[in-house]
Amino acid sequence: MLYIKNAAQVATISGGSQAPKTGVEMERLNIIENGGVVVDGERIVFVGADQEAAEYVSRHGGEDVIVILAEGKTVTPGLIDPHTHVVFAGSREHELTLRLRGATYMEILQAGGGILNSTNKTRAASEAQLIGETRKRLDRFLAHGVTTIEAKSGYGLRLADELKQLRAARFLHGEHPVDLVSTFMGAHAVPPEYKSDPDAFVTILTEEMIPAVAKEGLAEYCDVFCEEGVFTPEQSRTILEAGLKWGLKPKIHADEIVPYGGAELAAEIGAVSAEHLLQASDAGIRAMAEKGVIAVLLPGTAFFLMTKPADARKMIEAGVPVALSTDRNPGSSPTESLLFMMNLACLTMRMTPAEALTACTINAAHAIGRADRIGSIEAGKQADLVIFDAPNIEYMQYHYAVNLTETVIKNGIPVIVHGQRNYT
Repeated sequence: MLYIKNAAQVATISGGSQAPKTGVEMERLNIIENGGVVVDGERIVFVGADQEAAEYVSRHGGEDVIVILAEGKTVTPGLIDPHTHVVFAGSREHELTLRLRGATYMEILQAGGGILNSTNKTRAASEAQLIGETRKRLDRFLAHGVTTIEAKSGYGLRLADELKQLRAARFLHGEHPVDLVSTFMGAHAVPPEYKSDPDAFVTILTEEMIPAVAKEGLAEYCDVFCEEGVFTPEQSRTILEAGLKWGLKPKIHADEIVPYGGAELAAEIGAVSAEHLLQASDAGIRAMAEKGVIAVLLPGTAFFLMTKPADARKMIEAGVPVALSTDRNPGSSPTESLLFMMNLACLTMRMTPAEALTACTINAAHAIGRADRIGSIEAGKQADLVIFDAPNIEYMQYHYAVNLTETVIKNGIPVIVHGQRNYT
């Protein structure tokens, strides 16, 4: 048994396990002041006032109880990142100078950089190399309080290399403390060999790649980059419908660069989430709210690309459930700090600290189909917990761009203790 004792605040984020939080509900964290959390094995068994937690431990704990003192600190659920491209080879730091000199994201992509640059490096890498590079990224995620992430493929753009990425993710899910939820995104870009005939690549995606991924059980979701110059709404619909046929739930990169009808398509096709949404139309936002499509917003990507972020306030006020993510990738968001994404959500998107935390916990859990087991601190849920060196949740956003993570507990086991790694 493990007992987190006398926390200044326990932000339970309870009450959202059946459906993601929307509107004013995103502000309701159900905080317990001077709280305690008790874990038995891999599960939370009690959360409440610390005096009651101590009584629970005295009745049920026996002699072997690990006590973690959390006085003056804040306890939250393990953070959840519902949109990453974490499995890839190499880096693209040289593109920063190009962008600072005025090159746009799409100009870099069309010149053979961007996603295609990472594709060449990922195709050349072995599965073992991908595992080794990705493991380091997962270590950094965990050190910043992130216990579960979604991992998209999409840097292979041909069957063998897409499978290689997804197999690397599956291996790391079993080997690393961070849990990975896999998404097939072979439709991340049109590879150079199909630049003159993108419809032929769509056929390969739908008739060869999606069936192979599904037969091997390598992904739960199918995603597509629905964007001008990448995949049209019609092509995106074809790809996502093929994924549905093979049991892969739809997600969509939508309306990042220009308004393109991606949010509307997400609602029409019943996507679990639409992601990016910097240029989403009012009609698309209304449609997402009506269909309960989760908006996964990526403030770090807008920050790094030096562009205006998505209109989080408009989406929240329209009743769209909002989640946040790092969008960890080598080109437009090379960071593993979901804490900094919450800072940016507050400072550049005018989300409140409470909304930002909801967006990185229970709403993010819904975006990857895990809200029944993670995303809140409630009895019976998986014991994924973080203790932050912060007296309250507002301080976590006020003291920005700093890693305040002190202790991370994954499946009931302390894996980061006083900021130091405690696993092999």
